[in-house]
Amino acid sequence: MELILVVVGAIVVTAMAHRRGLEPALIIVVVGIAVSFVPGFEAPELDSHILLSVVLPPLLYSAALNFSFPTFLRNIKPILGLGVGLVVVTAFAVAAVSAWLVVVPLTFATALVLGAIVAPPDAVTAVAVGRKLGLPKRVMTILTGESLINDAAALALFSVAVAQVAGRHTFIENPLLLFGYSAVLGPAVGAALGYVTLWIRRRLANPALETVQGLMVPFAAFIVAEEMHASGVLAVVVAGFVVGSGTVDAGYQTRLQERYVWNSVDVLLEAFVFAYIGLHLRFVLEDLRDAHESLGQVAVASAVVLLIVLVIRPLSVFVMFGRGVLARQVEQRLSVPIPDGARGALGTRRRQRPGGRRPSRIDNRRLSWQESVVVSWTGMRGVVTLAAAAAIPVTTAAGDPFPERATIQAIAFVVSVGTLLLQGWTLPLLIRRLDLSSDADRAETVAETEKAEKVVHDASAEVLAEFRAHPPAGLDPRVLAEIRAIVARQSQDADEMPDPAANTRRAAVFAQLYRDVLAAQRAALIGERDAGRIDEEAVRAMLERLDLQEAGVSARLESRF
Repeated sequence: MELILVVVGAIVVTAMAHRRGLEPALIIVVVGIAVSFVPGFEAPELDSHILLSVVLPPLLYSAALNFSFPTFLRNIKPILGLGVGLVVVTAFAVAAVSAWLVVVPLTFATALVLGAIVAPPDAVTAVAVGRKLGLPKRVMTILTGESLINDAAALALFSVAVAQVAGRHTFIENPLLLFGYSAVLGPAVGAALGYVTLWIRRRLANPALETVQGLMVPFAAFIVAEEMHASGVLAVVVAGFVVGSGTVDAGYQTRLQERYVWNSVDVLLEAFVFAYIGLHLRFVLEDLRDAHESLGQVAVASAVVLLIVLVIRPLSVFVMFGRGVLARQVEQRLSVPIPDGARGALGTRRRQRPGGRRPSRIDNRRLSWQESVVVSWTGMRGVVTLAAAAAIPVTTAAGDPFPERATIQAIAFVVSVGTLLLQGWTLPLLIRRLDLSSDADRAETVAETEKAEKVVHDASAEVLAEFRAHPPAGLDPRVLAEIRAIVARQSQDADEMPDPAANTRRAAVFAQLYRDVLAAQRAALIGERDAGRIDEEAVRAMLERLDLQEAGVSARLESRF
């Protein structure tokens, strides 16, 4: 009952925040914190394994479904840098400083547990704000891709650190071998389940059953991978990539239905997670008192860790993205014009591309300084930090209490709430201040959309030309010309649609021709995408338009029978 009330309350707060143009996640956290101090209030308790295996998989799977795998590969360098490299750097930086300051009695091993917990950012809020305010497409791609893999790196590091502190044996004793095993087998499990899902869907041919089956995929991928001691996070992400790429072969009803179902699941789970975070503040403080910890010392340690988390990301982003910008600025100011093949004042030589070399599939463009600033300030923590903190075992293998468990959980909670409030409130202001609207980005989007529209038009023209050359027998030529004209316009006017009650043959010919056109358009779009001539996102947007058109025409035709 308590969980239902939390969900209902979170949905109400979300609706009110949307009506006032506020970010729902932040408002939910603030309201949850206030409610936690109401006398007699008891927050709902969930096992950490439930948080990880029930809440996290569908959120990751939904993001992967709507994310282009070719786009992910094109931006693999910054995604890996932020999603793996920055997580490791953050975890060890937090561990080193926390153990060195001795504000609270943390050994390096227990401090590394804390570092792994607070290392992975949750990009849900950042992506939502960025989409609303029009962040450049590449920035959105990097943030989304980072959110898909940073959880896997953090949870793997967390498992190794906890095993060291608790004195428990892991599946593979060597941490590097364990990480490699997890990183290889997890995606393999996800890919296998993804292809099995597509195979089953082709035989179901029922939109309702296909959608229900899709809801089971993230949980199956996560649980199977975890049972095999592999990365459940990577399994879910790869399964989402595979199913998302193969969904174009499904019927339009399945695609439309699944799209809206997953949107609803995202809203529900995100609202619940942020409410759950806020509602537990008072109880985190009570756990500290029960453990006889000094609230002052824990507060100081929390502030130090929060500061490290806030600072380490901008520094790392500068190292990854800012060096090239700085080097180009220095070179432009100090170098002089040089002839081909000669060296300039800075010893630079003009580089010539070998003739006939194919362009790289990796996007090596560097972010502008404004884009780097935004990326550096998108470090809000969320569900993984909360769930990992709750997953710290109560006792070690020897039966002793886990060292400083309540302190680590309290610091993790403060970091989650602190980053959500500090960065979450200021991120929209920062984006507006930097004015990241890009004419080049808009021009590229328009160009890709025009390519997709041309492909669709050409495919339609081919089918109509074939129809004109080989018309079906039994219909007047004027009727055939009328059908061709209506299909060519892809009309949305119900008055122009054929009336099955008046002429069933005419209606059948119209419906068949229209579906042949749509099938040819979809096949042409997928072919151009696979050949790398059109951006995946433009293809997906055009496919959605075709789905909506087919849904509208089919509904009108079926309503007249």
